[in-house]
Amino acid sequence: MKRLFKKPRKRIQINILLRVVLSATLAAGLNNLLIFFITNMNGWENEWIRTLFPYFITPFFVLIFILTFLLSTRRIVKDLMSLERGLQTISEGNLSYRVSMNRQDELGRVAHNINQMTERLQKQMLKEREIENSKMEMITGISHDLRTPLTSIIGYIELLRTNTFQNQEEYNRFVNNTHNKAIHLKKLLDDLFEYTKLNSVDATLDYKQVDLCQLVDQLLFDFEPIAQENHIQLHKDIGDSPIIMSIDSNKIARAIDNLLMNALKYSFKPGMIYVRIKKELTTITLEIENNGTHLTREQENKLFDRFYKVDHSRSSEGIQSGSGLGLSISKNIVELHRGTIVLDHVDTRFTFKITLPINNPS
Repeated sequence: MKRLFKKPRKRIQINILLRVVLSATLAAGLNNLLIFFITNMNGWENEWIRTLFPYFITPFFVLIFILTFLLSTRRIVKDLMSLERGLQTISEGNLSYRVSMNRQDELGRVAHNINQMTERLQKQMLKEREIENSKMEMITGISHDLRTPLTSIIGYIELLRTNTFQNQEEYNRFVNNTHNKAIHLKKLLDDLFEYTKLNSVDATLDYKQVDLCQLVDQLLFDFEPIAQENHIQLHKDIGDSPIIMSIDSNKIARAIDNLLMNALKYSFKPGMIYVRIKKELTTITLEIENNGTHLTREQENKLFDRFYKVDHSRSSEGIQSGSGLGLSISKNIVELHRGTIVLDHVDTRFTFKITLPINNPS
């Protein structure tokens, strides 16, 4: 069996060993030079020199060896201290710090691994912070979206409870408004429930063989009265030939309906919504096109974010504000089908394109 990784060379051990040999050689050479110098000087005849010299020569050798070894290993010690300071800085919470070390031995690899570990920890903490911020934004968005219709419902019920209405016509208007707000509140809760289900780890699809053309045609038939009420005409180019696909028809219908309602809400009035189906060799593309107020690049990049809503001044006055989850739900549904959803935005023309593989696993 081949080794996946090369065994790392023990370069630092070799470097230290070489420095030990160098220090010992230099100390021995100086020691021998001193012995030669002392033994050839005139004072060697003195008995006290011959007596004390053996006690001096050994400490001299040790001293030279230690000084030479310390000088030759000074860079290694300096890098070890730099490594220790770096670890201390990182352990104190400064994950932006990186250990600077230009070495190719074990110390260099240790410094590299510490920097990689720190970078991964920093990315993980940033990700956790983003998740936490996203949760807070989600809670804020849910609270705001649920509070608005609920406050209206409570207000209308209070008016009805205290008989604060002038005639039967006003009474009926209060009841209708209360009913509409309750329906809107239910839709918000349904969107939230659907979004939570689609983002759970055990999200599943109920695949069935479905004629996509027939499904889209039925959706447009149901959608047409709402479009006409808002002075919008539908133009469809979906063909007559059946396109049989393995999809979760309920979820795909939800995704398409969300795109249709988005086009209706943000279209110029009067206006047109175009729906097209294009069949390729391995994919099917559904396009929903409308004309509306131009978006900035920042707004365009955030369209599929949960709870993101474009300025309400662009939306239709006769259509209630949504949850900001519609496009995000559509995106999740399409991606669960291993497809893609993109926006082609040029000036005032908006074209949402859903691309699905023809052969989806059931």
